[in-house]
Amino acid sequence: MADKTLEITDLAYRWPGRAGFSLAIPHLSVATGETVLLLGESGSGKSTFLSLICGTILPDQGTIDIAGADITQLAGGTRDTFRAEQIGVIFQQFNLLPFGSVADNILLPLRFAPSRRKRVDDPVAEVSRLCSALGLPTDAASAKSKTLSVGQQQRVAVARALIGQPPLIIADEPTSALDSNAQKGFLDLLFQQTATHGSSLLMVSHDARLGERFDRVIRMEDIAQIERAVA
Repeated sequence: MADKTLEITDLAYRWPGRAGFSLAIPHLSVATGETVLLLGESGSGKSTFLSLICGTILPDQGTIDIAGADITQLAGGTRDTFRAEQIGVIFQQFNLLPFGSVADNILLPLRFAPSRRKRVDDPVAEVSRLCSALGLPTDAASAKSKTLSVGQQQRVAVARALIGQPPLIIADEPTSALDSNAQKGFLDLLFQQTATHGSSLLMVSHDARLGERFDRVIRMEDIAQIERAVA
């Protein structure tokens, strides 16, 4: 795993209008195919950090290299396309289209990412394959996402992140509402599928017990310098 999917250098960001809250990360890298757990309590800057990696906010200084491109140097529209092409995101609340079908939700990233779409020879067959691999019913593709159980919705969210083989998967506390057995099953599926696709995984959580499952565990307080406003 010598190659790096993600490399951050000399990153600094201060929230506009929030004097005293800033985040600085001197260096962080994630190797190709590596699974990394990022731990941090509420208010530790995890959400800001993920927003920076995804390019939805830009740092005041520093570089964020993803799959060989520094996203801080990309213009707004180009950066949005790059995010869709290169990053699969699993949101804490899943963010599925409730009245869309499972297939609609899984295929959604491909609508905004031409290069990612080219990696999928047969989108319909790939939806079927992902549903099967993630333990969804054979007829799940046509079901409305709002009719699914929470566990099934979670698996759809994983399939949506994985389709088109993005090199980086970001998972934002996806196990926070699951019991220990459900957590284990979810991680089994997630690791299996990221390994199949050769994707790197950066998962954010506050639960240190998950650490033994990952290649590496890092803590926000170890990589980041944070200043908070004083009341």
